[in-house]
Amino acid sequence: MNQDFVKIKIILGSTRQGRFSDKIGNWVFEQIKKHQNVTAEILDLREYNLPFYDEIRNENIERFSQQIKSADGFIIIAPEYNHGIPAVLKNALDWCYEEWNYKPVAFVGYGGVGAARSIEQLRLVAIELRMIPVRNAVHILGNRYFPYQEGKVTFEELVNDHNEAIHNLIHELLWLTRIFKEARSKKN
Repeated sequence: MNQDFVKIKIILGSTRQGRFSDKIGNWVFEQIKKHQNVTAEILDLREYNLPFYDEIRNENIERFSQQIKSADGFIIIAPEYNHGIPAVLKNALDWCYEEWNYKPVAFVGYGGVGAARSIEQLRLVAIELRMIPVRNAVHILGNRYFPYQEGKVTFEELVNDHNEAIHNLIHELLWLTRIFKEARSKKN
């Protein structure tokens, strides 16, 4: 097993119509492709139709669980709904447990305060799932996000302000991911 080669899953944290997480997810995907020995895949929660958590598993949950199990690390694209985590994202996190264990996770948020409150809550959930949250996140603040939504700035103008931050976030995530992948291989 090549410990330097890692699989990163980019999870879109919104399923709303007209959502922005798919645009940010694609941007993150393009940024991570610039790194060597990495495969990345976008996991769109729309494609899994996960029922509300009640411990009765179905084929959609099994498919999602296998995706999480096969990953070495994660980047979660996190909007903020009413000062918190979108329900669909929290529900997806709750459906798995061991599959998340000892895997690093990074966050890219957007909205009024760059999803700072959502990401703060996600860090607590990640720790409970025995994940390793990367310290820094990328926060796309409302003063940049809302002008984009209104058509006053292009997507490229919006994300150009965050190129250094996403590079640093990916670099740290990949570093931790390789360390914990090796550690997980020695655990058993």
